[in-house]
Amino acid sequence: MLTSQRKQLILEALKRDGQVIARTLSVEFDVSEDTIRRDLRELAAEGQLQRVHGGALPASPAAVDFAGRERIESASKAEIGRAAAGMITRGQIAFIDGGTTAVQLARHLPRDLRATIVTHSPSVAVELAEHAELEVIMIGGRLFRHSMVNVGAAAIESLSHIRADFYFMGVTGVHPQAGLSTGDMEEAYVKRALVERAAETVVLASAEKLNAASAYKIADVSAASTIVVERNTPEMLTKPFEALGITILRA
Repeated sequence: MLTSQRKQLILEALKRDGQVIARTLSVEFDVSEDTIRRDLRELAAEGQLQRVHGGALPASPAAVDFAGRERIESASKAEIGRAAAGMITRGQIAFIDGGTTAVQLARHLPRDLRATIVTHSPSVAVELAEHAELEVIMIGGRLFRHSMVNVGAAAIESLSHIRADFYFMGVTGVHPQAGLSTGDMEEAYVKRALVERAAETVVLASAEKLNAASAYKIADVSAASTIVVERNTPEMLTKPFEALGITILRA
């Protein structure tokens, strides 16, 4: 069997089963585990999968920068944002993450809502500039341009002084075993700090992020009390999370 054929079969197994195990593949293809590990390394370098101990998981396709993501699936992101915005009520304090779906959340907050929004996203802060009843607290730090959020020690230190009712989290991967993940280490640290300072974490996740993984883990999936998904997201993608006691809110 040609290497290209074997790689294609690995990707098909990954899509079908949601994960692959190197030892199982070596038996199935009658090759060494070293050969399978090399295949997995090469596929990971191409962004086709995310390697984990003993095998691989589907890679999140959410690697496009902020400007590129703004042009993709805007309708579904708007629906997720609208549903999440409806969870914030008068007098509450909410962390809103960075990312294009978070901007949609901010865009759908009622103009007469009296609440406090804390964000490390300049894009979210600008979106809320005309909401006169909202108190908007901007967390500073180094600007991570890919996601248009502030990161670093200064951001984490600022967050340590705030307690919120909700944290609306953006991710690139949501997986029952691999947890909540993202593609940048510093961004993961800030998201972890936000989880720790919020009473409840709500994950905003379009379908392609479910059962996928990125390189940097934020927290176990159990850190999320609710996952907001598109209305037509297949049940096979959401059932593993419902089995863990996580609420699935269909936008």
